Amino acid sequence: MATAASSNLLSASSLKKNPSSLSWHVPLSNVFSVTVAVPHRHGQRRASFVVLAMDAKPTVLVAEKLGEAGLNLLKDFANIDCSYNMTQEELCTKISLCDALIVRSATKVTREVFESSGGRLKVVGRAGVGIDNVDLSAATEHGCLVVNAPTANTVAAAEHGISLLTSMARNIAQADASVKAGKWQRNKYVGVSLVGKTLAVMGFGKVGSEVARRAKGLGMHVIAHDPYAPADRARAIGVELVSFDEALSTSHFISLHMPLTPATSKIFNDEAFAKMKKGVRIVNVARGGVIDEEALVRALDAGVVAQAALDVFTVEPPSKDSKLVHHESVTVTPHLGASTMEAQEGVAIEIAEAVVGALKGELAATAVNAPMVPAEVLSELAPFVVLAEKLGRLAVQLVAGGSGVKSVKVTYASARAPDDLDTRLLRAMITKGLIEPISSVFVNLVNADFTAKQRGLRISEERILLDGSPESPLEFIQVQIANVESKFASAISESGEIKVEGKVKDGIPHLTRVGSFEVDVSLEGSLILCRQVDQPGMIGKVGSVLGEENVNVSFMSVGRIAPRKQAVMAIGVDEEPSKGTLKKIGEIPAVEEFVFLKL
Repeated sequence: MATAASSNLLSASSLKKNPSSLSWHVPLSNVFSVTVAVPHRHGQRRASFVVLAMDAKPTVLVAEKLGEAGLNLLKDFANIDCSYNMTQEELCTKISLCDALIVRSATKVTREVFESSGGRLKVVGRAGVGIDNVDLSAATEHGCLVVNAPTANTVAAAEHGISLLTSMARNIAQADASVKAGKWQRNKYVGVSLVGKTLAVMGFGKVGSEVARRAKGLGMHVIAHDPYAPADRARAIGVELVSFDEALSTSHFISLHMPLTPATSKIFNDEAFAKMKKGVRIVNVARGGVIDEEALVRALDAGVVAQAALDVFTVEPPSKDSKLVHHESVTVTPHLGASTMEAQEGVAIEIAEAVVGALKGELAATAVNAPMVPAEVLSELAPFVVLAEKLGRLAVQLVAGGSGVKSVKVTYASARAPDDLDTRLLRAMITKGLIEPISSVFVNLVNADFTAKQRGLRISEERILLDGSPESPLEFIQVQIANVESKFASAISESGEIKVEGKVKDGIPHLTRVGSFEVDVSLEGSLILCRQVDQPGMIGKVGSVLGEENVNVSFMSVGRIAPRKQAVMAIGVDEEPSKGTLKKIGEIPAVEEFVFLKL
């Protein structure tokens, strides 16, 4: 019979006062020994007992309702604690006894929760797609993996989108309320037909493509906008990929399926509504924050938008006096996109499998935060990891709208032999930089290659072996995107690709090349690139415009082909310039083109 290598000394009085307060902080075998001090008339005596560990299995805390099929999967592997409607304080108290936590959208998994776990919490499972309620940076700092269930509710969300589309077109909700109020207003609720109308699907991922399939079946002409949508997949179901502006200006109906990111936040604003056909109809079953809700009310009042059908809102639930919710031309539902019996069971199974796999130490394709990296590797590569992600972010922002990113080439220049330089983390961070600005997917070392493949993104790597000391892992990193147009023509190299290159100087990532132009600017804050005629006073003119608008310049560098010829000015700025400020820069006579890039 196996016993523990060491035992704990417990007082009998403490056991009597609180017999359930034992908290073990080290793994225990199924059978272990405990030595207890037992009161005796001749003094205390030590009595040893052999104890069977009933809780050798991991413990999973389920904080919100989960389908029975998922619970059954968990019960086969772990002890389950289903505690619903806990306060934040109750969750923090209970979490130190748990190895895994499963939540939906209501429970907030904050930094305090991770700190309260005392390092025991190994995985947080989000039963759904969005992870807005989980503090990812805190999870990573505490070595806790976060996984979600991104596929199980795809059909349910698509069906709900189509339901809102058809009910909006035929005024179903308004007519139902009217009849129940004792009215019979047939002439008031004349609808519009879907056959032959153009539907723009904004975001052609899993849900968007399923909506497109169903809309085609209704006789609609479907177009889509998504920078990463594989053209062959779109063509296979008869969908044409177009630019953002073309989608807005040519469609009768618009269905939103894009993630909420800094780039898409309030992307449907006054400016976007002004580009739409008068009388357009909008459906949103994605994320509320992609729509500027006040701007939508103005567009509805002006008749630019005839109707809207919304399942999601910037703040949920919306305020009771919301003008948007109470607008007579708006149909609303309380975030029901994934609310079918089948989807709920599917999500339960998907998240249960992901959590069990993570507790077994398996790498999860649905992991949304970075795994732990050996300290010595991270320490050496840390500045290059930052450089890699920023080069990816910079490169993808240079791609013109409507151009699908399909082929990326990464070049590493190093004096180290290939076996001495593991580029997986760097490749993952470049992938992260390329995808995250326009996607809700969180890319890390675990899921980078899977995510790129899923989006039809091919990333090839090349190494240039340099002479010299291998003390530094890398001399420079170069990122090229082929077969795309650029919103900044000077970023196109002589061979026709968007090209950016950078290196680390004194621990700080620097941009050293854009297209064929050499520059030298720190990749901190944000960046303005200007192509200009090389002539005296240009730095002063641009700097004056920024200074007048109280935009602080951190770095400035000019690269040129030859004196008095074309040059590219790279300007690092601490604040985001207003549109008016950027317009003034563009109006400087010698400036031929410019672009603002967020890093």
